Amino acid sequence: MEKEQPQQEIFKRYLNLIFSRHKFISACVLLAVSAGLFYYISQPEIYQSRASIMYQQQRINVSRSMGDDKRQFDEMVKTISQQVLSRNSLEKIIKENDLYSGMRQEVPIEDVIEQMREKDIVVRLEKDRGSVFTVSFKGPDPRRVVRVTNSLAARFIEENLQLREERASETASYIQDELEMAKEKLNRQEAQMRDYKQKHYNEMPEQRSANMSRLNALQEQYQAVQGNINELENTRFLVAEQLDLRRKIQKKSGNSGDFEAEGAGEEQNSLAAARNRLQQLLTRYKDDHPAVKRLKKRIEQLESEQGEMAAGGQDQEAGSGIPDSRAGQLAAQLKKIDASLKDKRREAEEIRKKIAKYEQWIEAAPKREAEWSALTRDYGKLKEYHDKLLAQSLSADASQSLEARQKGSQFKIVDSAYTPRTPMKGTFSKILLVCLAMGLAAGAGLVLGVDLMDTSFKRANEIEAELGVPVVCALPLIVTRKEQKRNRIKNAAWYFGLAAWLVALSAAALYFWLQGDIII
Repeated sequence: MEKEQPQQEIFKRYLNLIFSRHKFISACVLLAVSAGLFYYISQPEIYQSRASIMYQQQRINVSRSMGDDKRQFDEMVKTISQQVLSRNSLEKIIKENDLYSGMRQEVPIEDVIEQMREKDIVVRLEKDRGSVFTVSFKGPDPRRVVRVTNSLAARFIEENLQLREERASETASYIQDELEMAKEKLNRQEAQMRDYKQKHYNEMPEQRSANMSRLNALQEQYQAVQGNINELENTRFLVAEQLDLRRKIQKKSGNSGDFEAEGAGEEQNSLAAARNRLQQLLTRYKDDHPAVKRLKKRIEQLESEQGEMAAGGQDQEAGSGIPDSRAGQLAAQLKKIDASLKDKRREAEEIRKKIAKYEQWIEAAPKREAEWSALTRDYGKLKEYHDKLLAQSLSADASQSLEARQKGSQFKIVDSAYTPRTPMKGTFSKILLVCLAMGLAAGAGLVLGVDLMDTSFKRANEIEAELGVPVVCALPLIVTRKEQKRNRIKNAAWYFGLAAWLVALSAAALYFWLQGDIII
């Protein structure tokens, strides 16, 4: 309670102080309101007009068309704003609408443009309205303000179309150039692959299976031809022996009987040689082998001829002057066998060369596989890149066509600029509240400040605390009648002055309100 008592006394003291100085505080409030009214009236009338522009999606959807991503909306607005608010663009608008005529005579045009760009033009994104932004302009002439605002909005539309057409054209041109380079690289790579494959086609890994099959067939064919050659050589050997025997018999048929015995002996030797040859063949082949069958048939002929020679000695002597027809047949047969042997050997040589060639192809397959892998290592990525560029080129061409026909994503004016009817300096009620608060604060602050600066004693406890002497009694201020009358006149003058001030201030505010200079 002892601590709360001084605080209450201090609060009552300051409250009484403020109440006792209410005339001074009222004067401060009226002074602040008067200053606020003068400031409000003296402000130039500035009007502002606003136009709303919406980002409209393209009506025809083209995959990956330029600028269709809404995330690029902010960047697009900033980019176009820089072009619209450029020096050349704003200077053209200033001259067309005769803006800042007085300012242009005093400062350079660059300062005028900076003033217009930084203070008078506002471009704001309306995030709560989606893909919409506003452009506004303020100035002293409402008609010019709306005209300039509409010009700025139109410039946004024009710059957007021009920018999109340029970007579409540049994108299409760039992609086309990249596509041509990729196509050239791809064609060059494919030409190298085609030439390599044509040059080493039979040695390629995919031909290995076919080469192996063909090699096996050639080896079997070579073995068959070699078998035929062996058979022909055996036959030739027998025919040559018979022919030689016949010729000897023909030459010596008329000389003596010893020759008959000799001829019979040679016939026996030929038959024995044929039988020995048969035994050799049977060790290598079966009975159904063609060579074995042919030799057996030949042995039968020799045996038959030997029998004829033994039984037909007289016929031989009688016909010694007649040419031996059997020898001619054997000579013709021998010649035919030689021709067949020549053909078979030539065929065997050709087959052997083919076998060597196929073996070379098969041996070279691993090497060609490694070379082909190195040659085609980057072909897949290059082909994929070419196909990707081709798709982008088609998309860019379609986008360029849409932009040329103005069917791509574009800006559209949603709300055109309107002619403002009232200036934008704000309502007077807000300024009035601010002035009232400032006047009260200033008056109360001055009263409290003066009281704090006053060092005179105002209460008995201050004397006791300062001098250490107890106060026996305190006498109130004694005012005479004359002083009371003078105080009443003085207070009446204060109240009358304040009332007159308030009435004059209210009348002025009413007048300006009726004139339209004050907006409540």
